[in-house]
Amino acid sequence: MPSPPVLISEADIQIRVDELAAQISLDYADKGDVVLIGVLKGSFIFLADLARKMTIPRTIEFIAISSYGKTSVSTGAVRLLMDVRSNIADRHVLVVEDIVDTGHTLKYLIGLLESRQPASIKTCALLHKAESAEVDVNIDYIGFGIDDEWVVGYGLDFAEHDRALPYIGTVLPADRAKK
Repeated sequence: MPSPPVLISEADIQIRVDELAAQISLDYADKGDVVLIGVLKGSFIFLADLARKMTIPRTIEFIAISSYGKTSVSTGAVRLLMDVRSNIADRHVLVVEDIVDTGHTLKYLIGLLESRQPASIKTCALLHKAESAEVDVNIDYIGFGIDDEWVVGYGLDFAEHDRALPYIGTVLPADRAKK
């Protein structure tokens, strides 16, 4: 099957990751150790690149949640699949997401983490589909705004395919039917 058409190039992603890392480092310069919580599986490449570019003390945690199941449409019902392993009470937390579309997953995650009484919670998403929003959720750092289309690459997948692409590509409806 041919590679998906490029929506956001590898070079553009790296430029934006550098910009986000610089802004986050500036914003957290006086906060001490910041806990970066990557939302699996999609955020792992973005989180790794972002963390390497940051200039502040940071630790990395992962959490796995799902609102898609085995479909390409969010159900709105979110399930916790894997929790963070460290105590985040009184610590500054930055949630790192691959993509925010309906907002259900991020809203659930923020509520879950707020109940653990961190010093602060901010959010960073590589991609944001504003027109798909169903709930109001604040995203403090956004890499790129995109239209409502299915995208893959740089950690994002369609049916576990194309996650390792170095760019963000668009999955065409005909290609979705083949998988």
